[in-house]
Amino acid sequence: MLDRITGMQVFVRVATLGSFSAAARALHLSQTMVTKHVAALEERLGVKLLHRSTRKLVLTEEGRAYLAACERILAEIEEAEVSASLDRIEPRGTLRLNVPLTFGFRQVVPALTEFSRLYPAVSFDLGLADRYVDLIEEGWDLAIRIGRLKDSSLVARRLAACRTTVCAAPAYLKDHGTPQTLEDLARHNCLGYTLPSAIGASRWAFGLDGDIVVSIQGNLRANNGDALLAAAVAGQGLIYQPTFIVGDSLRDGSLVPVLTAYPTYEPAIHAVLPSARQAPAKVRAFVAFLAERFGPEPEWDRDL
Repeated sequence: MLDRITGMQVFVRVATLGSFSAAARALHLSQTMVTKHVAALEERLGVKLLHRSTRKLVLTEEGRAYLAACERILAEIEEAEVSASLDRIEPRGTLRLNVPLTFGFRQVVPALTEFSRLYPAVSFDLGLADRYVDLIEEGWDLAIRIGRLKDSSLVARRLAACRTTVCAAPAYLKDHGTPQTLEDLARHNCLGYTLPSAIGASRWAFGLDGDIVVSIQGNLRANNGDALLAAAVAGQGLIYQPTFIVGDSLRDGSLVPVLTAYPTYEPAIHAVLPSARQAPAKVRAFVAFLAERFGPEPEWDRDL
């Protein structure tokens, strides 16, 4: 079966040039192949498109209507191809971005303004959620993920380290004492993060690879780091959170780091996308922008 789009292109050339031979030369095809394409169109449509004579070709009424439709369709195809090519070269269009809730509010949203000044043709459809999203099934161009990445066909680029720390309000430590060892955590009110994490609701992992696991318990669990931060600042207990959440509170003294002699688990922050090879320019530009903005020493870690 001959290609339908090629058949349309051949028919348009025949109709506009008024000759099978002229169309064949313009398209670098044999005259026999040009004739086959037009014949295949007429057979598929069940109508006569051209009246042929030894001296000229004349479009039938159906041929004139079909010519107008072909010209419109081929123009739209060309426009779509040009648009797709430009998307590979020039950052533009809507970028569907999914990021963890707290990290998105604190670090990504402020970065969007600067990026938009650099690339005004790019707009964002931003999803803020701590749940694991399926980029391909849900149609996201890019996601920011913190922690160990699951094995998959997705492509990841490391953006920055994610330092973590155990801390508490001075008032809590005054009332309950300061833990000196990991074993001391069993006697403290440890506020847990309920979403799947090495720093979870019932255990905290220490060591750069998270290979030292300590069971914890407390009277508050939450699925949001900012909620745990507010509780800790109020003096409710210890929290174990990334510095992009607790950094400001450590700097102003409303929280105090503890157990500093023990290395904490440091997950990485990654940009994850469905495919590096097919990534449009808007995605590549934004990933490069974040990598430069966040690493190697993120602003949220200054003076800590």
